[in-house]
Amino acid sequence: MGTNYMAKTSPDRRSHPLNMTIFSSLFVLLFISRILENSLLSAEVKEGEILPPTIQKLMKGYNKYLRPFFDNGPVTVGMSLDIASIDTISEINMDYTATIFLRQRWTDERLVFEGNKSLSLDGRLVELLWVPDTFIVDSKKSFLHDITVENRLIRIFPNGTVLYALRITTTVACNMDLTKYPMDKQTCTLQLESWGYNVNDVMFYWARGNESVSGLDTLQLAQYTVEDHYTSASEAVYETGNYPKLAFHFELKRSILYFILETYVPSSLLVVLSWVSFWISQSSVPARICIGVTTVLTMTTLMMGARTSLPNANCFIKAIDVYLGICFSFIFGALIEYAVAHFCTLHHPDCNGALMYGHHMHDCEEEMNGMVTTIASNSSRLKRRKDATDASTGAGGDPGLTPSGPSAGEATPPEVPSEPLNCCSKNISLLRKIVTSTNCCHVKNPHYIDNYSRLSFPLSFVMVNVLYWTYYLYF
Repeated sequence: MGTNYMAKTSPDRRSHPLNMTIFSSLFVLLFISRILENSLLSAEVKEGEILPPTIQKLMKGYNKYLRPFFDNGPVTVGMSLDIASIDTISEINMDYTATIFLRQRWTDERLVFEGNKSLSLDGRLVELLWVPDTFIVDSKKSFLHDITVENRLIRIFPNGTVLYALRITTTVACNMDLTKYPMDKQTCTLQLESWGYNVNDVMFYWARGNESVSGLDTLQLAQYTVEDHYTSASEAVYETGNYPKLAFHFELKRSILYFILETYVPSSLLVVLSWVSFWISQSSVPARICIGVTTVLTMTTLMMGARTSLPNANCFIKAIDVYLGICFSFIFGALIEYAVAHFCTLHHPDCNGALMYGHHMHDCEEEMNGMVTTIASNSSRLKRRKDATDASTGAGGDPGLTPSGPSAGEATPPEVPSEPLNCCSKNISLLRKIVTSTNCCHVKNPHYIDNYSRLSFPLSFVMVNVLYWTYYLYF
């Protein structure tokens, strides 16, 4: 019997620790729930202590999920902006980053209370009120400042008007036309729309017209100056309906002084430096080649550096690209000018006649000069003999027995008529003119190329600059 009793009671003893564990867990859960309940009650008491009786009365029966005048037409929301700063304007990303104070005003008939003073509330109480669902249309990235607390303001006036202010930093897209860069003007916009409420529910308007935006008069930008700004109100049309839309437009003019000192002056000086080779002797080949190649490579480096702050792939031919291309063309032209002058010096005589013509012109000249000399010599000899014969006949002697006449055994050369000789000489002269005119590379004095370049290159560069600056500054 004892053995059976022990066998029956041993399972109960093994399950006793498990039961104790369950009871302990339940006790801990009950204790935690009691603590949480007490904390919630204390929080409700504290919240009630924070809210004054006026606010508690206003919040009684208030539904923040329903807009004001829910059944009585749209609620009108007045907007105003204060531009605190425009931090960056990026041509690469085509956007700008600005810090703004956005203020919104509307009337909520459910928040009317007695008194003549407004109530300034903690910004965290905005969670208890209805607020417009305003958003920035072209914003790429935005955030609300929260140091030391969220930068939000709520103020309620006795007539039910609510003032809601935010401090926001946003990066907004701005489509830029860079064809006149860096003499360009850009017009950027800041657009505000309602996300979910259409024009039947909410209407936006600028509180003071163009004066609703302030802060631009004292704004200092690195490369720009604000020339003009204005506001506009319209409706944004989407597939889901028409929504209220406010837009703030501001025109930025780029300051060109930085680019003049950074790009325009160095590139112009490189062009002037390339003209130095026109005053160096053509026999100094290393010096002139060194100046030409050095200026070309330097200009190429300057062109690459000017594009680092601009979009890598775009369809714009910018004004600065045009000017750098002009300067590069003049520098490259100076290098080509020396190549042409040196080529002409090698193939034609210089100004002192020290060099020779080319082989083909030299052989032609030799042959033509020999023919003319032979014909002229024969013609002179025959003329002298005829003159001597006429003189002897006039004295009464026999021309064949005169001392000056030829001997009996000497043969008399045939007479050559003068008219064919003159015709042949004219034809040879005409042939020489034709050959000379057909020789395109013939330059009487190759040093004249440098003399002409000393005047033509600067004048051409000045004329191109006048046209360039006139077009991009006034058209």
